[in-house]
Order: sequence, then structure tokens, then C-alpha cells
Amino acid sequence: MKLVNLLKASILAAAVTTLSGCGTMNAIGNLNDGAGETFMSVWDKWVESEGDIADATMWEVKVDDGITLEEVKDAINSVGTNYNLKNVGELPLSEELIARGVESKVLHVMSFCNPETARKMVDFSPAMGGFLPCRVNIIEEEDGLHLYTMNMDMAIKMGKKMPPELLEATMQVRNAMWKMLENGKTGAF
Repeated sequence: MKLVNLLKASILAAAVTTLSGCGTMNAIGNLNDGAGETFMSVWDKWVESEGDIADATMWEVKVDDGITLEEVKDAINSVGTNYNLKNVGELPLSEELIARGVESKVLHVMSFCNPETARKMVDFSPAMGGFLPCRVNIIEEEDGLHLYTMNMDMAIKMGKKMPPELLEATMQVRNAMWKMLENGKTGAF
């Protein structure tokens, strides 16, 4: 396994150096700790999914059998409350489709935000506004409900170094989103 990781790192380093030289090396020097590991994780998922970038950039868990949509939503909302993330909206898309006469499995989007952290993030990088608010998608697949949210390690570790106070606040949001998946999976409070 170490040989495979070394080979991957060597290929990546050679590609980076060849593609853009000094500019790339300067950007790499401005990344947070763990950027290379996170990049390789996303890369591996991208390859495994045959190029599905959405799949590669998401965290996903399957909800335990027998856990209802309402239990999942309640568990996720409970985590949001405990981590000071406001539920800023829900999109019951499957309900809307059914109301329009279109048959649909569950497709429900929950959005969360900590306004103070959001403000700090866009002050640091206005483009981060494109990631706001944080979302958890509840999607019914053939084998049951699944939860999806963006792999926040990409924005944190693969992005430019944040000031310590912003990094701490962002890590709290990251940990809350991960906890939403964990608790939503089991319906736990």
C-alpha cells in the first residue's frame, strides 16, 4: 500500500511540476496540512466512480434499515441545534414532484448555516459563498435512504491556509456536518 501511495504521490508531483511549475508550487505551499491526502482521497473516489466528480466530492452514508425519513430529519436537526447551525430551509423535492403528478422516491434537501462563520468565510474568500449554505441531501435509492453532503475537507485542507480562528470555526461546521451523517444514519439524537 505504501508503494502504491508513493507511486501516486510521485505521479502527482511530476504532473504538477510539468503542468505549471513555480505557480503551482507556490499554491501548494499555501495549502493546509492534509491537502495531499485529501486530494488523493478525492482522486481515488473519482477514478473509482469512473469520473463522477459529484460522487468524488461528497460524503455519503446509507441510513440504517427501519429508520424513517422523519427520524433522519429529526436527528439531523438535533445536531444542527447542538452545533449552533441554523436550519435555513428545506426543499421537499419529492413531495413537490408528487404534487405535480410525477412519481418520485424521497428527495429532500436540508440547508444549515452559522451566519458568523459564513461571514468570516466569504470575507476570507468571496468564492466560498458558492458553498453556502451547507446542505444534507436525503435521497432514496434502490437499497433505502442515503445521506449526502459535500466533503468539507476539500474546502478546508485543499484550500489556502486560513487564519487560526477561521480554521477553528470552519472545523466546527465540518464536524457538525459529519455528525449529521452519523446521527441521521441511525436516527440518533
